[in-house]
Amino acid sequence: MDLHLGGKKAVVTGSSSGIGESIAKRLAQEGAAVVIQGRNEKEAQRVAADIEGAGGKAMIAIGDLSTDDGAQRVVDKALTELGAVDILVNNAGAYPVLGWMETTPDQWMQLFNQNVVSAVRMIRLLVPQMKKLGWGRIIQIASAVGVQPMAGLPSYNVTKAASINMTVSLAKELANTGITVNTVTPGTIMTHGWEEWARGFAKTRGWGDDMAEIERRAVQELLPNSVGRVGRVNEVADLVVFVASPLAGYINGANLRIDGGYVQSVN
Repeated sequence: MDLHLGGKKAVVTGSSSGIGESIAKRLAQEGAAVVIQGRNEKEAQRVAADIEGAGGKAMIAIGDLSTDDGAQRVVDKALTELGAVDILVNNAGAYPVLGWMETTPDQWMQLFNQNVVSAVRMIRLLVPQMKKLGWGRIIQIASAVGVQPMAGLPSYNVTKAASINMTVSLAKELANTGITVNTVTPGTIMTHGWEEWARGFAKTRGWGDDMAEIERRAVQELLPNSVGRVGRVNEVADLVVFVASPLAGYINGANLRIDGGYVQSVN
């Protein structure tokens, strides 16, 4: 299927690894020029080199989006390199594994800044030029815990719920501008970070070292879904790239779950 993304220009935050990396690579495969954003220049360069080695177009913009200056540097670099940005994927964020009594009020504030306000910064900096273009796509990467929170990770749960809520408000704000705003909400995804966590947890349960067995046990006993496995980064990327395309013009203000049926709700 031709997604008509040739010539489009995208910024994917947090794209030096994991889900963001996969999204950036898929956008490039479809013909979009992509800005790789992260704080680790070596890893960002690796992703950009992979894209260019496959015939795509990529550049890097290093900056800390938890600060106004860092976000401004990223946007300045993107607009200098590309001239304009059609697609913003807000994927950057932190994932501290801290429970209720271990998370201080300051840590709650820091995480809200990293996971929510960083996206607000990018939106405020890029929306004005999207309005001039008369076309744009803003996609927030949330999490199933934003809809079905866990007892653990309370501060993370809240930031992802805020992202989902923010999408609907922004979609209403940008009505009739040609810009759509949507959330893509993954469930458990087989990232490098998840594999590391799962292997560590498996040791405490005596599940062994085989990743296929660890995945099976994790889905059965910890994070059940109706598909019976953990998702893959490319599956999230495929959904994001479709939502970013002109073909998805009638999808707006939506929360699109890709969680194997982990969240048990009508929507």
